[in-house]
Amino acid sequence: MRVYVPLTLPGLAAAHRAGELGPGPLTAYAVTPGLREWYVSDDIEELEYAALGRAAQASLRLLAVAPDVPRRRVVVAVDVPDREAVADPDRGLDPAALGEVRIERAVPLDRAAAVHVDGDEAEADVAAAAQALGAADQGDDDARFTVDGADDHELLWYATQEIGDIVDGPA
Repeated sequence: MRVYVPLTLPGLAAAHRAGELGPGPLTAYAVTPGLREWYVSDDIEELEYAALGRAAQASLRLLAVAPDVPRRRVVVAVDVPDREAVADPDRGLDPAALGEVRIERAVPLDRAAAVHVDGDEAEADVAAAAQALGAADQGDDDARFTVDGADDHELLWYATQEIGDIVDGPA
């Protein structure tokens, strides 16, 4: 099963040093029955893109509580055995938990298929979105508009061999 693990750039650097995502338990996002029902599509690529989007939103939440880290959303796509990614059946259709799965153990980084990271041009919008997230959660429409602005930026795709370059920056 392909799962999408939300991180920050320092979280990605730590995973790179450790050679694993963890320690467990990890929250990740995947194509769950609840996500399938919510998204109403049979196209697996569309469903995986929706799961990636949910993980990007979770990465934004990580940024909102860590004001000193770079304002870039990070998501690592990893492949795990189906039995290792468990959705909470009581929260399957909860809008806040759509696509959410729990992985009890650390995941070796060599299971990563790709890394998705915001580009430079997204930083200002992601910073504004992270700052507005609390107000958006409280129902502020202007703040929600600001948060949604981060979604206007597609995460860039990187091969796993590029993780060192991503976390170390340009030479």
